Amino acid sequence: MNKILSFLVTALLFTSCGAKKDLRVDKHSFSEPHNVRTTHLDLDVKVDFETERISGIANYTIENINGSKELILDANGLRIDKVTSGGKDCAFKLTEKDSILGQGLIIEIEKGAKQVAIHYQSAPNSKALQWLNPKQTAGKKHPFLFTQSQAILARTWLPCQDSPGVRFSYTAKVQVPAELLAVMSAENPTEKNTEGIYTFKMEQAIPAYLMALGVGNLEFQNLGEHTGIYAEPEMIEKAAYEFAETENMLEIAESMYGKYAWDRYDMLLLPPSFPFGGMENPRLTFVTPTILAGDRSLTALIAHELAHSWSGNLVTNKTWDDFWLNEGFTVYFERRIMERMEDKDYADMLALLGKQDLEREVESLGHNHKDTHLKLDLLQRDPDDGMTDIAYEKGFFLLRLIEETVGRKQFDFFLNNYFTENAFKVMDTEEFIVYINEKLLDTDIEAKEKIRLEEWIYRAGIPDNCPEVNSTKFKNVDNAIHSFEKGYPLANINSAKWSSHEWLHFLRKLPKDSSLKDLKKLDTAFEFTTSGNSEILNAWFQLTIPTGYKAADNALEDFLMTVGRRKFLQPLYEALYMKDPLRAKRIYKNARENYHSVSTQTLDAIVL
Repeated sequence: MNKILSFLVTALLFTSCGAKKDLRVDKHSFSEPHNVRTTHLDLDVKVDFETERISGIANYTIENINGSKELILDANGLRIDKVTSGGKDCAFKLTEKDSILGQGLIIEIEKGAKQVAIHYQSAPNSKALQWLNPKQTAGKKHPFLFTQSQAILARTWLPCQDSPGVRFSYTAKVQVPAELLAVMSAENPTEKNTEGIYTFKMEQAIPAYLMALGVGNLEFQNLGEHTGIYAEPEMIEKAAYEFAETENMLEIAESMYGKYAWDRYDMLLLPPSFPFGGMENPRLTFVTPTILAGDRSLTALIAHELAHSWSGNLVTNKTWDDFWLNEGFTVYFERRIMERMEDKDYADMLALLGKQDLEREVESLGHNHKDTHLKLDLLQRDPDDGMTDIAYEKGFFLLRLIEETVGRKQFDFFLNNYFTENAFKVMDTEEFIVYINEKLLDTDIEAKEKIRLEEWIYRAGIPDNCPEVNSTKFKNVDNAIHSFEKGYPLANINSAKWSSHEWLHFLRKLPKDSSLKDLKKLDTAFEFTTSGNSEILNAWFQLTIPTGYKAADNALEDFLMTVGRRKFLQPLYEALYMKDPLRAKRIYKNARENYHSVSTQTLDAIVL
């Protein structure tokens, strides 16, 4: 019997035995929302800093689409104490644990069930939860907690259908220590109360990865009619100054792509251990303090998280294989906002830095690697593996190519309709291809052939029709670098009005084999080692580590001990481990407890 015939016989036998066909769209979730879907959550939990647990009841409203006898949720490390429906106990079981996905929570339900309540508690080592002791905060007096649910970490602090393709609205009651304030990705309080009990409401349906909770000694300050900032008292004024232009950003975004759908846009400034620059939780973006440069020069990150209110939060990738539909659109929108805020040359500086990131990512992964496709294949892998500059920057340059080919006016018309027609829906790559062809490209075959859409999406590397980007300001920086390489005095460089982006370009373009003598000259002239700008420090340390410039050693260790942003940590530990493995291990051992699990998962593979 040949192999094909053998396969067909096996498949026929398997089907005839009544085996259940796997109809899941999202292979990173055990849930089966095509059978039973959660539509609303009433959450009632207590936050316990002593045991580092969240415990309580997740009460779901469900829609039984196919008359199924079981509801399947995702869980990872959760202890399930009891499940009820209609006042009656439900039988339940947890599947065998998968090292990436956790477990499926299978709950027996009656066909007519409308509600299921899960009594549960999280584990002390929940991957989503970062429990900070007072020493790890700005105030040094009170503990702090924040969640990071993206990509599939919501299931480590909440039983849920943890898939971007499943949306639900929610209410919550959260009990915290009386001296702390709780905030969520929902309608929020602005002041503490004496009980330490807070209620929340999110009327718009969101996927589980946008569920967010922060607890700390927080104050709130308005930034405008629809915008505000939460932060520790020691950081509130600095944060309010840095983010003062947020209301203007919101107005610009609305003028381009339609009304903001989430009522308010507030932010929570987190302690430095936050693993990302920002997280676009609806109504409450989580923000890293590493963008507090003192001159508002790094607030393009706020434009990025705000843009997610349309691309990602409003129109969401159906699975994590389609992640570029979130991030590519968001980077495009972010740079359009910054162009309006500043000018075209400013936005082009951001695009050129992004292209450097993209080229470095492709070089690192390999020009023919499948992870350089926009459409990913993350089966049996952690979806976090796909959160690279490919989704962000290759996605951006595809959209910029489309804009340049069909014209900005026509592309903006298309995007307006895209966000409006698909609001509060999910989109996958194949559906997007059909949509953009039907709505935009099929009417202009010449433009369609010039863009080569499917090559960008399904092939590796950077296509040869990638848009060129030029910046007058960066040309001036390039001239300064050339002057330095020729041996001219650094005093000749007119850098007084350089932004963070120009300095970043300067440092990235310096020779990687710069001598200790040259690094000392640069440091004496520009004081890089003592910079208060995290982006500049990160780029500077990538020069000093391979060269062994010891004058920066203490500053490097301080940086690694306090900053938890993975974007910075990964290249620094890679360089440090290559230069001095024992030193890298020593620093990491001391610093690891300050990092979120999202960062340690990446760094453990480098250092341990």
